[in-house]
Amino acid sequence: MDVILVPGFWLDASSWSAVTPPLEAAGHRVRPLTLPGLESVTTDRAGIGLRDHVDAVVAEIDAGEEPVVLVGHSGGGAIISAAIDARPDRVVRAVYVDSGPLADGACINEELPSSGSEIPLPDWTVFDAEDLVDLDEGLREQFRARAVPQPKGVAVDRQQLSDDDRRLSVPATVVACEFSSEMLRGLMEQGHPYVAELARLRDVEFVDLPTGHWPQFTKPAELGAILLRAVDRT
Repeated sequence: MDVILVPGFWLDASSWSAVTPPLEAAGHRVRPLTLPGLESVTTDRAGIGLRDHVDAVVAEIDAGEEPVVLVGHSGGGAIISAAIDARPDRVVRAVYVDSGPLADGACINEELPSSGSEIPLPDWTVFDAEDLVDLDEGLREQFRARAVPQPKGVAVDRQQLSDDDRRLSVPATVVACEFSSEMLRGLMEQGHPYVAELARLRDVEFVDLPTGHWPQFTKPAELGAILLRAVDRT
């Protein structure tokens, strides 16, 4: 099966490198993506918006012939949910890694400090303590060394969705890291806007992986095993 891996902010395809071995060993075709504007620190990010990232994922779906599992980390969850909306007949499962689908008309994050047309990786003090669990000093240094500024448009543009019926029917797996599955279910029951689109999904399972916001760095082997189980279930 084709497994397309969509990274979160500031990261490129190589951020999945420690997670993919179990999937590749099982014979799946794994395709980690580097999205537009994330090619290097010197790339011109002006004019790159959320739709550009969604279109890049849709193009990757169209490039293959097999059923596709989409995996999205952090802001990548918003991107894969829009790609599912565009190609609901091609995606057989969505996996949200410490993320979830983004509702129509919402944006990923308009509060991150920006510089012109880009958002550099902020100081660690900008993040909540829950984000940084298990991300020790060595991992933080490695992350910052590899980080590429995020195109601002991707963070602030509004999500555009149209195919509610088919999009919401695609099975989903949520890998719950900084917020446990129990907490997420509680928020869904309360009607919290943070999980409004997640609560609309018709077939969703939760898998707990207690760690911070970047499990591909803090618990890559465990995340790889979870992704493999999600793909095999499909």
